Amino acid sequence: MPPLPRRDLRNLVCMLGADSRPAQKTQALATPAKLLRDCNGDAGSLGAIAAAGAIPPLVQLLGSGVSAGVQGNAAAALCSLSQNAANTVAIIAPGSIPPLVKLLGPGSSAHVQEMAAGALMNLARSNAGNRAAIAAAGAIPPLVQLLGPGASDEVQEMAAGVLTNLAMNADNRVAIAAAGAIPPLVQMLGRGASAAVQEMAAGALRNLAHSDADSRVAIAAAGAIPLLVQLHSKEL
Repeated sequence: MPPLPRRDLRNLVCMLGADSRPAQKTQALATPAKLLRDCNGDAGSLGAIAAAGAIPPLVQLLGSGVSAGVQGNAAAALCSLSQNAANTVAIIAPGSIPPLVKLLGPGSSAHVQEMAAGALMNLARSNAGNRAAIAAAGAIPPLVQLLGPGASDEVQEMAAGVLTNLAMNADNRVAIAAAGAIPPLVQMLGRGASAAVQEMAAGALRNLAHSDADSRVAIAAAGAIPLLVQLHSKEL
């Protein structure tokens, strides 16, 4: 799909704004969402959509009073845009972290939870300040809840991915372990989980074990070692 001209992108961004009717916002979200899917992480396309001013209205659409479908599409758009490290500052600036964290809660659909977690995972990937801000916004307890058996594989994978990145921070490692993340992460290593979920869980446990003797003991006590050996054997 060829990129839209800048003028058309700006018109779409205007339709996302506060003065637009809900139907216009839904229609406007559909085109950038398709563009973001089709561009497959292309930095130029992601940058063009951000440069057109899409990020602030997308953050506004994460808030209360917006339908779950619109919230999910807005979170999905931000998840895609946040793949470009150059966009992360622009996504953080309008205050995206608190509403994204709120969307992790039980009041959101699985799709919204997955997209919100995906955006947070990308924001936390390479920015220590973002990792601290996400934890300070209260993300760790709901993320741990999303590791449970009631969550879909996709939600579990994204939640474990956020925790993997948050656990690069020493204070966050302590908070993640204290929130009870280790037993469900170990359970996610088992045969019933998809390969993607197992990989994310193993990554989170690896980071939790880094420079933290208590977590290393807790991970072993939860039964991780035989499961990790089995996963390693599969790769040989």
